[in-house]
Amino acid sequence: MRVLAIEDNRPFLNLLRANLTKRGFTVDGTETLEDGAALASEGGYDAILLDLALPDGDGKQVVERLRRARDPVPILVLSARGGIGDRVALLDLGADDYLVKPVDFEELAARIHAVARRSAGRNEASQPGLAFADIVFDPRNRQTIVNGRPVELRPREAALLEALLRRAGEPVHREALLSSLYSLDEEIGSNALDVHVHHLRRRLADAGARATISTLRGLGYALRGTSA
Repeated sequence: MRVLAIEDNRPFLNLLRANLTKRGFTVDGTETLEDGAALASEGGYDAILLDLALPDGDGKQVVERLRRARDPVPILVLSARGGIGDRVALLDLGADDYLVKPVDFEELAARIHAVARRSAGRNEASQPGLAFADIVFDPRNRQTIVNGRPVELRPREAALLEALLRRAGEPVHREALLSSLYSLDEEIGSNALDVHVHHLRRRLADAGARATISTLRGLGYALRGTSA
């Protein structure tokens, strides 16, 4: 799951990225309103984490711009402003959630998943797992189950499986898969995606999965079922 953090406090932004990355998120970070609004408008994010006190304006302008453009991306405000008036005002503008700093990162991760499920049209209380054939993946605890048994995956293998499961049976472009695995400031080797696909294929095959990752030359990959 890819999130954009718009936060001008560099130490907190680094802490945010480190903690969410450990929980399976890919995090892009920026410290200004204009850069954040520009990245958000490009799309491709599952959620936006937004500070309000930015050096070039109030973060609420990001909420206003995105909602005026009818962009439904979930927005979670992370702010030191804890007054009920601030919270109500941002929620009325179209923010999906509001957390007062300091935040608990376990709770933050759960809230990101919750607003993402709501945005996708699923009830917050519904099953959070992604399933295809005999593969089940829980984005919250990063657990993979194949044929009823747990399978250990490395973080980027788990992120790759999640991205493929969200579009199971459909082609997924290489660029979209890379976007789910790497943040903007990470260097990506020319064959990095192919290596991760190779390792994930092997782990699924070793576990006896009734699904495989098909290569779509010049396009990307697709998770497809196989006969029993």
